[in-house]
Amino acid sequence: MPHTQDLFAAVAALRARGEPAAMATVIATRGSAPARSAMSMLVLADGRTLGTVGGGAVEEGIRKLGLEAIAAEECRRGTFEIGTEAADDSEMICGGAVEVFVQPLTVPTCYVIGAGHLASAVAPVAAVAGFRVVVADDRKTHADRARFPDAADVRSAPFDELLAALVAGMNAASYCVIVTRSHRMDERAALACLRSPARYVGMIGSSNKVKTCRAYLAAEGLPVRRIRDLRAPIGLDVGARTHGEIAVAIVAEMVRTRRQA
Repeated sequence: MPHTQDLFAAVAALRARGEPAAMATVIATRGSAPARSAMSMLVLADGRTLGTVGGGAVEEGIRKLGLEAIAAEECRRGTFEIGTEAADDSEMICGGAVEVFVQPLTVPTCYVIGAGHLASAVAPVAAVAGFRVVVADDRKTHADRARFPDAADVRSAPFDELLAALVAGMNAASYCVIVTRSHRMDERAALACLRSPARYVGMIGSSNKVKTCRAYLAAEGLPVRRIRDLRAPIGLDVGARTHGEIAVAIVAEMVRTRRQA
């Protein structure tokens, strides 16, 4: 069983990578429950766990509660009764109950693809809103950390290589803001991001550009249901005109998606 400091180290590493997780902590016990107050278990998005809150069928129930907390990005609280007969193959025979509090630890990642003027406006707004920001551009002159002090990571590489690396790290807590310098690059980025598990994919552009992009996505074999997930033109319609106003509209749409408002 990992020590508490090992769990904290795992949490820090997960948050640094933007990977979803939840921490389940025992806050009360009754009877002869095997768990003790303050015992903790880290639940990962793929269902794996680190640490323990007593084992057996109760731990499986808590694991499922952790997955619910990750999916909803909301805290959960539950009480699990332990019968006096063996609940599963672990042959735990002890009566009592365990009460747990589960807290999601997810830090959503905003991938800003393109490092122009609009990107430089989006990055700080997204960071203030609680997103881990990753900025990517094939131009080293633009993908400069000095231009994006609020970003957790700033990357530069040939465009296709860059997209492949970004997509490899995306998950259900990923939000993609596509603001490259060309229509063709935007289309390629949209296709790559929509093929990933990313929760939000938005692209800047006029209605004609969006129509052309959707046709391109269909020609590439992307399912209609996923094409419909493309938020384009990107951002809430608040009449934004300046880069700053557009950045606020984009991040507001991301927050609305995240909070399911």
